[in-house]
Amino acid sequence: MTQKIKRRVTRAVRVADRVIGGGAPITVQSMCSTPTYDKEACLAQVQALEMAGCDIVRLAVPDKACASTFAYLKEHGVRVPLVADIHFDYRIALEAAACGADKIRINPGNIGDDDKVRLVVEACRQRGLPIRIGVNSGSLEKHILEKHGAPTAQALAESAMYHASLLQRFDFSDIVISIKASTVTEMIEANRLIAEKCDFPLHLGVTEAGSMQMGTIKSAIGIGALLADGIGDTVRVSLTADPVEEVREAHRILRALEIEDGIHLVSCPTCGRTQIPLIDMVNAFESRMGEIRYSGSLRVAMMGCVVNGPGEAREADIGIAGGRDEAVLFRHGEIVRKIPADTAVDVLIEEINAMNRDGKEADSKI
Repeated sequence: MTQKIKRRVTRAVRVADRVIGGGAPITVQSMCSTPTYDKEACLAQVQALEMAGCDIVRLAVPDKACASTFAYLKEHGVRVPLVADIHFDYRIALEAAACGADKIRINPGNIGDDDKVRLVVEACRQRGLPIRIGVNSGSLEKHILEKHGAPTAQALAESAMYHASLLQRFDFSDIVISIKASTVTEMIEANRLIAEKCDFPLHLGVTEAGSMQMGTIKSAIGIGALLADGIGDTVRVSLTADPVEEVREAHRILRALEIEDGIHLVSCPTCGRTQIPLIDMVNAFESRMGEIRYSGSLRVAMMGCVVNGPGEAREADIGIAGGRDEAVLFRHGEIVRKIPADTAVDVLIEEINAMNRDGKEADSKI
């Protein structure tokens, strides 16, 4: 059965046709790595991200000229909500809002004086755009840094609340807060602190997480720990890699926590009883998961032996367990039939697709 995580209660913030917070499904975000002035490159990358399952895409907007890319993307059929990432110049935020951005990411403290913050707030209010407050260790205000002596978790949380107060001063509350740090434990602690101080939805991520391998591990720990606590409404896995990989890894984190529907694969680590090439078979199954057309959630087991396989994986909806040069197909711990080991992956995929076609176990949960 699906693990029930009691999520933190937050206000709902709408970003075009998506909702962040308010009990809505957790959204997955990424950011274009293409230069924003290169409209065609941005279009291709946004389309690739959307195809990969990205719910919201952010673009850096270093100058006013780049803001026109938002209009170009909308004119060319982009439907995924787009976020304008703004630093320092409030005029760029105004231009991005006018050109079709669906959300503005700013740090209110570095946009300028109250009049400039107010102009950004009014532009967003008129168009129904939310504002994401982005806080990290490099953006702390001098007075907060001096108070805490370092960019601690407490300092990051205080900074986020300070920025939120700047927007609330103008009666604006369509706010999403993002507190990121490159240190995983600091990121976790800062988000736990801010979660106790407000009901704004939280955007989770470990910034500058690193390479595909290490960055994914850091993100899984940081994002996963908070989601398991019920904290977090939208996520980005930041990797020094193709942004499409960020989306894939984010969905894997959600599925590992059994928050998101999909195929949930469990497999044993193998031992001396294993008599089938289980490692190769599991890799083959994972590489072919795109062939599976099962709607909903399904727990699939691939076990090395029949001694423990069906028993240990009794809660699996369907699975295989190895024997001597053969395997058994089982459902909910009950053996259905024997199958050749060399066709076991084919049979498993066929059986799963047949379950979907027949409507059997359509309500099965991982």
